[in-house]
Amino acid sequence: MWGDIAIAFLLAFITTYVGTPYTIRLARKIGAIDVPKDKRKIHKYAKPRLGGLAVIAGFIVSTIYLLIVMSIEGSIKLTDIDNYYMKIIGFFIGSIVLGIICYFDDLKGIPPYIKLVGQIIAAGIATVFGIRIDRIAVSYLGETLINSEIVSIIITIIWIVGITNAINLIDGLDGLSSGICLISCLSLLIIFTLNESPLIAIILITALAGALVGFLPFNFNPAKTFIGDTGSNFLGYCLSIIAILGVAKTYTAIVLIAPLIIFALPLLDTVLAIIRRIIKTKSLKGVFKADREHLHHKIMKRGYNQRQAVFILYGISAIFGMFAIILLESGIWKALSFAMMIGAVIAIGYKDIFKKRKEEEQ
Repeated sequence: MWGDIAIAFLLAFITTYVGTPYTIRLARKIGAIDVPKDKRKIHKYAKPRLGGLAVIAGFIVSTIYLLIVMSIEGSIKLTDIDNYYMKIIGFFIGSIVLGIICYFDDLKGIPPYIKLVGQIIAAGIATVFGIRIDRIAVSYLGETLINSEIVSIIITIIWIVGITNAINLIDGLDGLSSGICLISCLSLLIIFTLNESPLIAIILITALAGALVGFLPFNFNPAKTFIGDTGSNFLGYCLSIIAILGVAKTYTAIVLIAPLIIFALPLLDTVLAIIRRIIKTKSLKGVFKADREHLHHKIMKRGYNQRQAVFILYGISAIFGMFAIILLESGIWKALSFAMMIGAVIAIGYKDIFKKRKEEEQ
């Protein structure tokens, strides 16, 4: 298994790293450039925004190669009772549909509601091919099976669209969404390994991590290219589905809520954005109106620069990931004591940190 994991990571990493410069030239050639036309944009200079194509290429090349080789040697069975063959097909078809829509968004720009419709269609395709959330974890009550197929489909679509949008919305600084997704990948990989999750989920999450490592050198501040809506939507779509595949066979409530904890930062940012925009505009249509009030914007208003804001959010994301891992491995009390220790350390240093930023501003 570990040899396959190494291959998945390295092949995705090399493909993405080699392919990213080509996406930069392609973006410049066809005009897929992010020009800072308003105050909402953090960057000051025009940047190509098709880097997501390299991430997708790295992930697909690595995944397809390994699935073919492992199927031939018999180390993985895609046609067993769980029918992973159909699920993978649905996953890739949904990715293609979402990728095409987001490509045009990166190229020319499309209304947000059209992109939302595309996300729903992609999620629906995944569910039709058998990717489902069929149980829900409830605190102190364990987990509850979902007996209704319709309810299962609806919950799955909400999960996929929610995570996809969460990653897309947090993509506001150089290296932010790709770095947070990498941390999420590593956290899920550890949890899948501890939980003895299906090998297919482990391979997929490793390939995605490798692709992100190959892309980050071009995306970290100062970025040479952006991942774009094509990339950020693909990352969210991938993570949401891989999380479902990774916990599909478990009957442990803690494992079922682990992905929710790992994605807590982007999900929190998304929920706050939805509430904030509805209150501000007094209309549901306001949800689609972009603003400068995301978590990364608020951190930068405290006086931090892009890199510092990104590292702060990396740290928060890593804390959530570690909490989920400790919760699975050692139980609730150790996880809570870890969270309390982290909270205490942050509380002690909070005033000094922000006092220092204030003094630097003066």
